[in-house]
Amino acid sequence: MNTLHNISSPPGTHDPIPETHHINPFRLAINMKDRIEHLSYPKTFALILLTSWLLSRTAKWLTNGKQKKLTVPVFGYRSWFEPTFLLQTRFVRGARELIHEAYTKMPNMPFVLKRYDADFLILPIRYLDELRLIPLSKLSNKGANVANLVPEYHGITFLLTNNLHVDVLRKKLTPELWKFIDSASTELSHGWDISLPLRDLATNGNEWVKIDFERTVRDLVARMTAKVFLGDPACRDETWLGISVDFSIDLFTASFTMKMFPPWMYPVVAPLIPARRRVLKQLSAAQRIVGAQMAKHDSLKEKRAQAAARGEVALTEEEEEKAQDTLLDWMLDHGKGSEVQVEEMSARQCVLTLASIHTTASQTANMMFDLCEHPQWWGVLREEVDSIAKELGPPGMAGKTGGVSVKEWCVRLEKMDSFFQETQRREPPILLGPQRLALSSLTLKDGTFIPRGTRVAFPMLEHQNDPLTYSNPHEYDPLRFYRKRHSCPDQMNLHMAGQTHPNVLGFGYGNQACPGRQFAVAEIKLIMARMVYEFEFKFANPEKGRPKTGYVNEMAMTDWGARLLMRRRVRSD
Repeated sequence: MNTLHNISSPPGTHDPIPETHHINPFRLAINMKDRIEHLSYPKTFALILLTSWLLSRTAKWLTNGKQKKLTVPVFGYRSWFEPTFLLQTRFVRGARELIHEAYTKMPNMPFVLKRYDADFLILPIRYLDELRLIPLSKLSNKGANVANLVPEYHGITFLLTNNLHVDVLRKKLTPELWKFIDSASTELSHGWDISLPLRDLATNGNEWVKIDFERTVRDLVARMTAKVFLGDPACRDETWLGISVDFSIDLFTASFTMKMFPPWMYPVVAPLIPARRRVLKQLSAAQRIVGAQMAKHDSLKEKRAQAAARGEVALTEEEEEKAQDTLLDWMLDHGKGSEVQVEEMSARQCVLTLASIHTTASQTANMMFDLCEHPQWWGVLREEVDSIAKELGPPGMAGKTGGVSVKEWCVRLEKMDSFFQETQRREPPILLGPQRLALSSLTLKDGTFIPRGTRVAFPMLEHQNDPLTYSNPHEYDPLRFYRKRHSCPDQMNLHMAGQTHPNVLGFGYGNQACPGRQFAVAEIKLIMARMVYEFEFKFANPEKGRPKTGYVNEMAMTDWGARLLMRRRVRSD
């Protein structure tokens, strides 16, 4: 990272403004220009931010009264005289405190929170089912999430106009879930020997080895996802694996930076953001890799069509067995127009990694952090994993030829399922969710008016940690959901990870819930089952306690500096 220093000008550089009533405007302009050029980067950034705020407030004042506005109170002002700009600034790093204070002081009441680029209408959970029934054409989850990415400046505006990336998850991935999980498990085994420090563990006499656990899981998930989405050889292409991890980080960084300015300044600000330039380079590099996979698909499709026209078989039985069936293949067969052009398809593959890698890795890391913080629970998970392994074989063998299927393994991990849900309840990926964008003005049953363009959200973290929602919510109780399932026979198919419920909102709710949630849950179970079966973990710096979750606006961020110690598990059997 480059550091820009504030370089002082030598004496006499600036001509003083004459102490006279007749100021020379030209000399004044030169003087101001010289002063601005010698401002440090932070001061220049602050000056741009202040100027943009003043201009945007002036524009809002001039257009005031032209449309009906929210009548819900804004929360967070420290006084009548506090500028909105300061309230928005406090939201960046203080969103959790603001949301908690509002939830406590205004229970069961709607309120507004202000982010730099948008106002959030925060509704109590009692509105959740009413909003679920409002058509997507009026309240859109996609609209809210895509708008957060400032798509027009990152080459992903197609997300606003079609749903091919969502359709492939709902119509292909979910119906054939376990086939794709079996495929992903083979790539997990391949990546296991690469991403984990197995050589260090083998050569140090089984002493503890320090590991960046979340990064390791990101690498594993990236490989598993690439196997399902793109297939071979892309899933082992280090360039693609790097793009699939870095794209999300750079896109989020670029979007967050831009949203600190009013939209009319985006054309000026966007070219100055290094992360945005990296995003555009990644999209360009992705075209080469995805384009090669697309060419393979087209060649095979043409070969089969020509053979069919001659009444012949295009591929041998062995070749057909090796032929891949990826999500990319499905999208190419079902996409239309620009959807199947390399520019849009490669960008779409990058966007799919955005939702499939980092959230899964951070949730897995949080689960491991919880276990290390509460080591008395390790025995419960090990007992479950070991008992299944004795009957079905080790978790690393699931899905392999001649072994038990991954489905048989995963569905029996009931306690691990509950452990994951407890972690997600306490550490959701976002503070405010589910989110919706009002595409048209709405009036709810109780008269609450939602103007067009409003961001609607729910206080997810507060609701999931409310004593009225769960008893003893601040206690880590990883068998909470397991007990609910086993409380009576009619509950056995409920309270499972990946199911939507008004009290479990980590994957969203209703018909706009995350379409790939079942795949993510299965990935986490596969990874955690092997970790628990093969290794032991503890904090590298136990005196610091559990790594703290940070927040940028409403987004939760795990501590990427956190490290764990691992060693091979000492087994008594």
